[in-house]
Amino acid sequence: MPQATSFDPDRIGAGLPAAALIEDIRQLAATGPGLRAVVEAPPGTGKTTVIPPALQQALTSAATSHPAAEAAARPARVLVSQPRRVAARAAAARLASLSGLRVGEEVGHTVRGDRKASARTVVEFATTGVVLRRLLADPELTGIDAVILDEVHERSLESDLAFAMLRELLDLRDDLTLLVMSATLDARDWAQLLGTREEPAPILRVEAATHPLTVHWAPPAQRGLDARGVRPDFLTHIAAIVNRALDEDDGDVLVFAPGHREVDRIAAQVRNRRADVEVLTLTGSTPRAQQDAVLRGGERTGDVGAEAGAASARRRVVVATSVAESALTVPGVRIVVDS
Repeated sequence: MPQATSFDPDRIGAGLPAAALIEDIRQLAATGPGLRAVVEAPPGTGKTTVIPPALQQALTSAATSHPAAEAAARPARVLVSQPRRVAARAAAARLASLSGLRVGEEVGHTVRGDRKASARTVVEFATTGVVLRRLLADPELTGIDAVILDEVHERSLESDLAFAMLRELLDLRDDLTLLVMSATLDARDWAQLLGTREEPAPILRVEAATHPLTVHWAPPAQRGLDARGVRPDFLTHIAAIVNRALDEDDGDVLVFAPGHREVDRIAAQVRNRRADVEVLTLTGSTPRAQQDAVLRGGERTGDVGAEAGAASARRRVVVATSVAESALTVPGVRIVVDS
């Protein structure tokens, strides 16, 4: 019988819309190995946190009813692809925290230059590039029972190639489970690619409540770009908008900038204007400790566990590149400035 793991999907998914799919995944897994499905869930519903452990538990439990010798000897192993290193590390840290584990135990991550996984790891988050290299080195993905391609709506050469190789692998391994997860409304196309036009793969949908959104337009006096790139006065304009937003509303601010250099320049200008806020940056090359500080909620200025609105908790301004657009949740954000 497969060994038990430390995951409790119902507890992990408590309060998250994606938890509504846990029972659906259990029922699909009970029909036998080789599950193929598409998960359509808007951003912020918890699909990246809930679906991998739910699938791992469902496949492990189903192995007792379909006792293939190898599958019954160990818990199911799930490999989850993420488009960026920051997202892979953050997803592993989040799931480990909710499960009372340390990254590198049952939950692990593998990105370029950083691997925290072991023989005990049964849910491993990896970048799409890492998944591709594994497919090239081991085309049958020996020892992997399921692959989840997350954020497939972020089309790239790597993600399309990974899907094509995995789709071909399904013809060789009828025991391999493949889930495709998307935050947009292209699930029907993916279902036909994963199955056939006549018999598409099942689509599991998460319904999420919408929240009121107020949009303010603040165009600059001149175009933001010239022949040399982003104009310095455009970055000054963005910093001024951030300053105004801090004065007019509550909560933390997430600012999107075109590139690394623009992130640093906007952050420096906001720091010069506002000594009362904590300014952080988030890019693909941001040091790991600073990434963790950005993605960790309720632990500001040393006040671990401080309640929202506590006088000692400074507001935050996070200036980021596109790495924060999907697969990541920056806690406390109520204002977004998109350049």
